[in-house]
Amino acid sequence: MAKIDNRNEQMFPKLTPNEIDRLHRFGEVRHYAPGEALFVTGSVAPGMYVLIKGSVRLTRRDPFGHSAPIVEQGPGDFVAEVGQLSGQPAFVDVHAIDDVEALLIPPENLRALMIEEPELGERIMHALILRRVALIEAGTGGPVLIGAENSPDVIRLQGFLARNAYPHQLLDPAQDQDAAKLVAQYAPNPSDLPLAVCPKGTILKNPNETELARALGMVPIDERDRTYDVAVVGAGPAGLSTAVYAASEGLSVIVFDARAFGGQAGASARIENYLGFPAGISGQALTGRAYVQAQKFGARVMIPCEVVRLDRTETELGLHLTDGRRVKAATVVVATGARYRRLDVPNLNDFEGRGVWYWASPIEARLCRDEEIVLVGGGNSAGQAAVFLRSFAKNIRMLVRGPSLAESMSQYLVDRIKAIDNIEVLTRTEIVALYGSREKQLERVRWRNNVTGEETEKPIRHVFCFIGAEPATGWLRDSGIALDSKNFVLTGSDVPFDARPSNNRSRRPLPLETSVRGVFASGDVRSGSVKRVGAAIGEGAVVGAELHVARADGAAESSGDAEKDSGTGSVDAMGMRLNPHCTPKRAHQEATAALSNGVAPAYSAAGWDRGR
Repeated sequence: MAKIDNRNEQMFPKLTPNEIDRLHRFGEVRHYAPGEALFVTGSVAPGMYVLIKGSVRLTRRDPFGHSAPIVEQGPGDFVAEVGQLSGQPAFVDVHAIDDVEALLIPPENLRALMIEEPELGERIMHALILRRVALIEAGTGGPVLIGAENSPDVIRLQGFLARNAYPHQLLDPAQDQDAAKLVAQYAPNPSDLPLAVCPKGTILKNPNETELARALGMVPIDERDRTYDVAVVGAGPAGLSTAVYAASEGLSVIVFDARAFGGQAGASARIENYLGFPAGISGQALTGRAYVQAQKFGARVMIPCEVVRLDRTETELGLHLTDGRRVKAATVVVATGARYRRLDVPNLNDFEGRGVWYWASPIEARLCRDEEIVLVGGGNSAGQAAVFLRSFAKNIRMLVRGPSLAESMSQYLVDRIKAIDNIEVLTRTEIVALYGSREKQLERVRWRNNVTGEETEKPIRHVFCFIGAEPATGWLRDSGIALDSKNFVLTGSDVPFDARPSNNRSRRPLPLETSVRGVFASGDVRSGSVKRVGAAIGEGAVVGAELHVARADGAAESSGDAEKDSGTGSVDAMGMRLNPHCTPKRAHQEATAALSNGVAPAYSAAGWDRGR
């Protein structure tokens, strides 16, 4: 944690006796004897501890048995990091030094604290986030990856952990004695590498991302047979925005993503035209805040967890997961975004992850330091990547199929790229061939000017591709959801009349509602959407408003004249809870008025029941 020692006061703030008294209603007092463990690295942490008496020692420990003290904490300190909001495993060991009296606040109450004690909650949240940042910088408490830095599988696993803000270390067995011993014992074949050594001692041989996540306890297992109010598929800007708006109003929300939070936006090195950030912000920082914010309001986030099919019954919608589970929901929001389009080169598969990249993070950037690289694409994502990579690469050639960058890129990026000496823009140009070694490492690239027909071949070991995207809608086959000719999801007035439910074709879908009632779409996956981060976030908010309208319509159908409600509360036709002081008419009026003004309503008057 030495890298940010100057922020120690923010990372380890002291709570006053009065503040601790205010927290008592959220927790339960526990006592620990000297040497007793409060946290164990790799085991699920029970929540946040607020120390009342005594002191504790925080220690970092790696899978090789090495340990080192981090800090000692005493009365007025609290022990936790941001993972305790959602019940994640601990990244450090915490032991009582002497007799300890502490207030244990479990995850669900910690989230309630953040809402009900906003000023105190803000200080605590800020400290929890800073602690996670310090853990990531030190690589403390997560898995140790053992393999060569430039190994495609090492890069794959590093990218997965980094995108999910998960601490980890990398050891090269050619340089580290402990790593070499493990390789000799557990990885006799090169195909066994990399090894992933987990905090609790589990050793995985070249695992896929799901196997690693399960071994680390990243994916919570929900065994309860329940129906969520809202299930969001996709944890990019649109999906996280929906989760924040819905969960903040007391709806039960579950979010799925097959790989990491952030979507394509998470790969943006710096977004400079997003409202409210005059100095710019990285895509991962922006979406990382939304990820924590959604969990703060109680959204359950399942990553990595892939949805493979959507079905429906008369009373519910069902999402089928790769592990065979079926999750029930009253409404579903499709926010799966789009997958990167691939180069049209015959042997592309040979070099993906071995010189051809679809992300431009520090992991990939360090591999091309002081080298000549090629970057393909002319949109904002390509421009942001080029600006980021120029600090690492010796020279960047941007290949653009169109006549100029101005055709598809924001002007501020066009101007910036023009001002950078080591970026050369080649218009009306595309890659025609990739060449490499027997080990399938990229070595040379050939491209062609489509106006002159001239072809150029250069020794290039790294190609970054940002050439647009295709909608991630394959899982919607046989769901009844109407798609356009390019497989983007149709919503609102774009839904053909004959695609609407046969028993209710007179009801027009809401602007972001699909051809299946109760299923909405937002962000890049939606036909006609503006492919920008701000637009995706805005659509997530609008979906929150449309849930009100859909719920109000459902309540009217299920209860007839709901304005005569007895005042005891009920559940609507979509399975959502109703506030007894709200009528369908009132909810419909507020939500519709909000939509007409282009904003999401405040919800309180519309009457979502905040009770759990």
